[in-house]
Amino acid sequence: MKLKVAKQVLSANDAVAAQNRARLDAAGILAVNLMASPGAGKTSLILATAERLPNAVPIGVIEGDLASRIDADLVAAHGIPVTQINTGGSCHLDAPMIQTALEQLPLEGIRLLFIENVGNLVCPAEFALGSHLSVVVASVPEGHDKPYKYPGMFARSDAVVLNKTDVLGVFDFDLAYFERGLRMVNPSAPLFVLSCRTGQGLDGWVTWLLHRLDDRAKPSIPTAS
Repeated sequence: MKLKVAKQVLSANDAVAAQNRARLDAAGILAVNLMASPGAGKTSLILATAERLPNAVPIGVIEGDLASRIDADLVAAHGIPVTQINTGGSCHLDAPMIQTALEQLPLEGIRLLFIENVGNLVCPAEFALGSHLSVVVASVPEGHDKPYKYPGMFARSDAVVLNKTDVLGVFDFDLAYFERGLRMVNPSAPLFVLSCRTGQGLDGWVTWLLHRLDDRAKPSIPTAS
């Protein structure tokens, strides 16, 4: 019975996610679902990315947290349109939450939308939001074993960001071991090794995002039947 109920919940969520995707597509917006454990640096990555994007790529942000507006207020202080979702006790965002949040953003003035999911490496991977890309943010202080402990999250990612590499010399972090674990579950997702604090490695990440925007702007080529 529990399995049946879970399937029904996910099916209903997927239906709303499809509506969200259609709305984002109609507005010409690329949406990125950022997932990570607490403190990995999702908000820092958003702000560092915003600083390096061209003016022609305005961004918006949906902030997901159990409580507070701390991150949303930080984003708003940089002049970025943002709306806050407080889940109360839920460990993830879901598609209906995003549907409501989209109503509160000036979608006509946004090309790139970051959805900062609740800090968690388990539940967020199970719930579609309607986003186009799923990105996992890990960080050096968390340790190099995360792809092995949370394979589902890393397997579903379109890209992985390893943040806080400026402290590699302080922590016993084995980068090769981390990447080996990632490749065991996801052979193709690009890995961006960077530091939001120093800016090292951010250019590659921003270039990848811009390419994803360009890919969406190109008309699809019909295949021969």
